[in-house]
Formats: sequence, C-alpha cells, structure tokens
Amino acid sequence: MLRLPTVPALRRCVDRWAVSPRALDVVAALSAFGLMVLDVPGLARADNSLTGVTATLVLAAGAATLVLRRRLPWLPYAVALGLMGWLHELTMIQFALYSIGRYRGRRAAIAATLLYVGVAYGLFLTPGWPARHGDTLSDFLSLVVPIGVLAAGVGIAAYRQDLVRALEAQRREAAARQAVQEERISVGRDVHDLVGRELTVLAVRAEVLAVRARGEAHQKDFEELADTARRAHLMLNETIVRRADRDAATPGLEGLTELAGESERMGSPVQLTVAEEAKALSPLRQAAVHRVVRECLTNAAKHAPGLPVTVAITLEGPDLRIEVRNPLPKSPPDPAPVSTGTGLFSMEERVTSMGGTLKARREGAAYRVTALLPAGLGR
Repeated sequence: MLRLPTVPALRRCVDRWAVSPRALDVVAALSAFGLMVLDVPGLARADNSLTGVTATLVLAAGAATLVLRRRLPWLPYAVALGLMGWLHELTMIQFALYSIGRYRGRRAAIAATLLYVGVAYGLFLTPGWPARHGDTLSDFLSLVVPIGVLAAGVGIAAYRQDLVRALEAQRREAAARQAVQEERISVGRDVHDLVGRELTVLAVRAEVLAVRARGEAHQKDFEELADTARRAHLMLNETIVRRADRDAATPGLEGLTELAGESERMGSPVQLTVAEEAKALSPLRQAAVHRVVRECLTNAAKHAPGLPVTVAITLEGPDLRIEVRNPLPKSPPDPAPVSTGTGLFSMEERVTSMGGTLKARREGAAYRVTALLPAGLGR
C-alpha cells in the first residue's frame, strides 16, 4: 500500500528544496519567462508571424534553458542571442549574461558581453531589424550596451562573492579541524600523564614483587609483568605524545575554584557547585571537566562581560553532567570580542572522545552549555 508522506515530512522536503540551487534556477527561469511573456502581444502582432500561443511556447522553451545555467551557462546564452535576432527579445540575454558572469567568472562574462554587443550591432545594420531602429545608432546602443554590461557586472560581483564565501567556509573548516587536532593532542597528553604514571607504578610494583618472590614459581611471572608495563609505557610515549618539559599535573576539579576566581576578577561572578561524589572521578575525566568549564567561562567573559555565571557539576545515574549557564546582554559588547570560533569544537572533541555529548544553545535570554559523559564510577 502506498503511504503518503506526513505533513511535517513534506514540509521538510519542501524547505530543503526551496533553498537548493535547482530551486533558484527554476525561479530564474520562471522570472525570465514572466517578463518575456509581457511582450507576447507585440510579438504576435508586429514583429513576426508567430501567434500568441506559439510565441508563448517559444519563449517558455527558451526560458527553460536557464535551469541548466550552472552546468551549461552558454546554452541559455546562445538561445538568448537567437531570441534577440528572431523575436527582438532582450530580456533573456540579461539572465544569460548574469549566469555566465556568476558561474564562469570575469573573463567569460567580458567575452560574452562583447560578443553580445557585436551581434546586436550586426543586427542593427541588418535591414528590417528591428522595424524601428531608433533615431541614431547611439540611441540604439545606449539601450543594448547597458543591459549587457550591467547584467554581466552583477554576475561577476556575485561570482566573486561566491568565491569569498567559499574561502571563508574553508577557513572556518580548517580552523575547526585545527581545533579538533589540538584538542586530540591535549587529550593524548593527558592520557600520557595519567596512564603513564599508572604504568610506571605497575612496573615498579611488579619488580618489587619479583624480588620478594625470588626463587619461587611466580618470580618469572612478575618479571614479565614488569617488562610488559615498561613496554606499554614506551609505546605510549612513542604513539601519543613526546614531551620533555611538561611536568605540571593536569588540572582537575581542584582547579575549578581558581577558574572561578579568575572569572570574578574579570568582572563575571561565578556560582560554582560541585557534587561531592564527583571528586571520585578519574583524573582524565576531571581534566575534561576543567577543560569544558574553562572554555565556558572564557566565552562568558567575552560575550557577556559583567554578568553572573552558574556552573554545576553533578552526577545523574551513571553520567556526569556539566552545566554552565549565563544570561546574555541586551546589546552586544563594544568593542566586539576577539574570538577564533573554535572553542566549541575543542570542547565537543574533548567530550565526545570520552563517549559523551555536548550541547551549546541559546535559551531565551540566556546561553547554556550542557555536557554529559560517562562517570565511570561503577555505580
């Protein structure tokens, strides 16, 4: 049985299509046809032998080629030149020149405009085209040339804007990838510090047990365990990160008070709430909490200076919940804050790397960041 799409699904489909390039091409074709069809009475009456119906069909077929203007912009251009010579129709050439400038750039647009002016001049010299030339050649060209130059110029400007937007999108994407990469390196360093320390303790402990078990059956097992721990630590050094000058411990929950103090000194008071159970989190998870809270406080100081910030670290069943909320100012700060726009990517990478999720959104007159990640406490 054929199932019809539901209204929400149909609406989403229509919304996606409405912003698609194909929809814009269809709108351009319909616009060109709508403008040209206004000339149908004159075309049928004086310019040629077409009737009102056949002239409408010819113009509709010509306008339909604009649907292909992105892939084949020269096709509607050739059709426009044909309509100009046959039906004395100048509307289509404007859309065609704009399309060439928009999707093929400056050189193609200039060449197309010069060819258009040359063809128009040749047609002007052709006896019987159009029925009324105008008083002088300058009068005729004053109509023909601005049409082509303006349409091509607007298309070239749009082409350059498309390039600028594409470059800006690439820059943002590259910055986001860089932020993610830096956050992965930071996570790797934290793993190196925390896991490497445990591997060292394991190796030392196994060596002690091997000495105590000297002459016993388990001595060899303890020695192999110590060797395995040392090899694992070496692999950790080689595969995650190599550092020679990073001796400071990764900050955890104990560093949140200092972050709150720094924020208050910048003028944004912080209400900090940390559940007692959260202090049992692993050092790696505490480092993730510190990273998220630090970035949130930094963003609040930039975009909502002087306004209070609420930070809550709680446990919800097996999950750790980090929630940072601050009201938004009625007007943007002046001067505008300096921001790379990659902080959110860094926070999200840190949380997702540990199997969690992060949401940052505006809620009414406030901004809230919520992160959930497995607590790993075995509750």
